[in-house]
Amino acid sequence: MLSSNRLRVLLEVFRTGSIAGAARELKLSPSAVSHQLARLEDEAGVGLVERNAQSLRLTEAGRRLAVRAQEVADILAAAEKDLLARARVDAGELRIGFFASAGYRLLPLALSRFAARFPDVALDLVEGQPFQLLPDLERGALDVLVVFEHALDPWTCPDGVEVLHLFDEPQLLVVPSGHPAGQRPRVRLADLADEPWITTFGAEHPVSILERAAALEGFTPKVRCRSDHYEVTLGLVRAGLGVALVPSLGLHGVSGVGVCRLANPRLFRRIGVARRPTNPNPAARSFLAYLRTAAAQLVNSLDPALRHQGG
Repeated sequence: MLSSNRLRVLLEVFRTGSIAGAARELKLSPSAVSHQLARLEDEAGVGLVERNAQSLRLTEAGRRLAVRAQEVADILAAAEKDLLARARVDAGELRIGFFASAGYRLLPLALSRFAARFPDVALDLVEGQPFQLLPDLERGALDVLVVFEHALDPWTCPDGVEVLHLFDEPQLLVVPSGHPAGQRPRVRLADLADEPWITTFGAEHPVSILERAAALEGFTPKVRCRSDHYEVTLGLVRAGLGVALVPSLGLHGVSGVGVCRLANPRLFRRIGVARRPTNPNPAARSFLAYLRTAAAQLVNSLDPALRHQGG
């Protein structure tokens, strides 16, 4: 049977990237950490680390076991909490990561109700792109993470993390007020191939969703400006400097522009919430219910444009 203490040593080596870093976190000597790693390899019957004179790195087996070690750590933390008088949802801390346009309506709607019900839960909110914040969720620095995934740019969920689907959010075409495209029920991107475009920088890849979708429709957009801030994008469109592809969540309170639906059924984002199922934080479990309720209200009551029509 594998030792939970030695699994903790492996986990800290994985987190810090070195024996010295793990020794600092565990308040052990480097030689003690090396000895525990060697014992764990004996228990596992497989090499977990590759050593040379200058560096150390985990093998594939070592990395996979480190992911499992995080799950064991979560389970042990949950067991310790169960030994307390009771697990309190109305105390402690809740650490939430989110992308910017989720902070316009979705997250405030959920948090306002959650905070009213549990005012003593300390909230720590971190804004960033999902691919930037996922490592924080994996290592336990975040409890939940509101994420999106483009249908044209899917990604694989890391081991030890699951994503709960909330809703599908269509991408919409935004044009200057009075633009002819604003009078049509559905528009193809190729119909605006000659227009100047305002688009994003892209996430993990330098090619934006607009450029991926345009390639599928047989043209290369003329990009006038790139910005990941929808207020900037909308301001430039409002001034007549181009047209843009903007997700529905980014259009909160927009005025002075035309908004058009697109004919491409794959231009939408899947909005969800990522979590570690083994996370023992009771506030995280409770918050998910508030987030689901807020998502349902946003889709069904506040904004009909969020009702995705594509496939």
